Amino acid sequence: MSSAETTNKFPKTYWREIELPTFEALKEDLSVDVAIIGAGITGITAAYLLSKEGVKVALLEAGGVLNGTTGHTTAKVTAQHGILYDELINHFGEENAKLYFESQSNAIQFVEKMVNEKGIDCDFSKQDAYIYATTEQYKKQLETEMSAYERLGIDGALKDTIPFKIQTTGALVMRNQAQFHPLKFLKTLLDEAVSAGCQVFENTTAVDLEEEETSHPKVVTKEGHIVTCKKVVIASHFPFYDKPGLYFARMYASRSYAIGIKLTEEYPGGMYISADNPPRSIRYTPFNGENLLIIGGENHKTGQGIDTLAHYRALEDFAKEVFGLSGYTYRWSAQDLITLDRVPYIGQITENKENVLVATGYKKWGMTTGIFAGHLLTDYVLERDNPYKELYSPSRFQADPDLKQVVSTNADVAKHLLKGKLEFVPKDPGDLRPGEGSAVMHKGKRAGAYKDENGKLYIVDTTCTHIGCETEWNHAEKSWDCPCHGSRFSYSGDVIEGPALKPLKNVGDEYYS
Repeated sequence: MSSAETTNKFPKTYWREIELPTFEALKEDLSVDVAIIGAGITGITAAYLLSKEGVKVALLEAGGVLNGTTGHTTAKVTAQHGILYDELINHFGEENAKLYFESQSNAIQFVEKMVNEKGIDCDFSKQDAYIYATTEQYKKQLETEMSAYERLGIDGALKDTIPFKIQTTGALVMRNQAQFHPLKFLKTLLDEAVSAGCQVFENTTAVDLEEEETSHPKVVTKEGHIVTCKKVVIASHFPFYDKPGLYFARMYASRSYAIGIKLTEEYPGGMYISADNPPRSIRYTPFNGENLLIIGGENHKTGQGIDTLAHYRALEDFAKEVFGLSGYTYRWSAQDLITLDRVPYIGQITENKENVLVATGYKKWGMTTGIFAGHLLTDYVLERDNPYKELYSPSRFQADPDLKQVVSTNADVAKHLLKGKLEFVPKDPGDLRPGEGSAVMHKGKRAGAYKDENGKLYIVDTTCTHIGCETEWNHAEKSWDCPCHGSRFSYSGDVIEGPALKPLKNVGDEYYS
């Protein structure tokens, strides 16, 4: 059975197949101690911790709770974030590299503690994490990384093989890591936050932030309601309020893909990720008394990949080759933001703005980083000391490798700004088949069109409303994606992910053909 026959027209993530609470939209002005923007892993963790401390919290979510990146993860709870620690030692020093590992490990311990104390049924299990190499070049990098493990006191070891039909030159294990069902875990934290007084509002989009001399920021919603607070925590993946920090120029967006396949044989245990390209991630999760094999990878800059459905096919081909499995049950993709020095930004949005806090740039490792960020942001709000503040400060600037990355990243933006404007598009909206989207020529100008299964056309201006790059059609997700800073829009033009705040302009009547 082909993947096309076993999947829906739109992606479907396994994690969201549980019952989640629903909440009304904000319908009036509100005054609280802390406004948290974004109901993903960071926002919910912070809301739980702050509410338990007696802080009056409002949690605002533009869509539904746990439907962003947190609901589209591979859910590895690990401090092994690729080949990283040798680089951290070289760029930040050994002490800061230790702090990074310690902070991420603390998140694993928190999850395990909560699972045990509250009896959370979230498929939590301790697992070893592996990075495997298939070339001599990456084998040497793993050996160098193992030396970093030894310097930092990380419990790890080099291995020759992994228990799959993959020809490896070596593997690096980090012991005592974990995996879980993120939404089952976070649902418990959300329920307890609400019980402790946290107010949650879905379908409530924050679009601006007014800062006054009274030191009481005001969050402005799309509907014009005002949330006045003492501090704002921006956990909206990309900061919805970016005027002072220019985060769009300090990060780039990357998409990755995952498929879930029913596993008929016993899984040998462990979580795996490739060091080489193309990226591959392997883990399992309990699934209706059986196992679901989760294969991830196929990373690329948002808006700059091949036909996006081809990424799912590549993962399926990998599953066939290694596991003899095909016809995936689930497929989903996620977008994450990567900072120029690969360490997330968590703290004051700028050095002089104590009342506006931000957490972003998790580089695809949001399960530990999001939990940790919730704790660090809580300490900022409560004005408590925390040994990790300086390392994760958004105001830091490490000249190496930041400077090279700044030049490279922004040169890439300039290239795409120019490329989109000069592109010739031969296709007409009438050429589209049902279910197809494409850049088209409409009334003599470049536009984007999508024809739904009933023949209804949606025609939008493809110019991103952030800084004017031309968006590209994402076939797998039925969205318009910006190659410059990762903004994403639905086929009808609505904002899915920032930094853009305004929808794509509708340039043609929706009509049937």
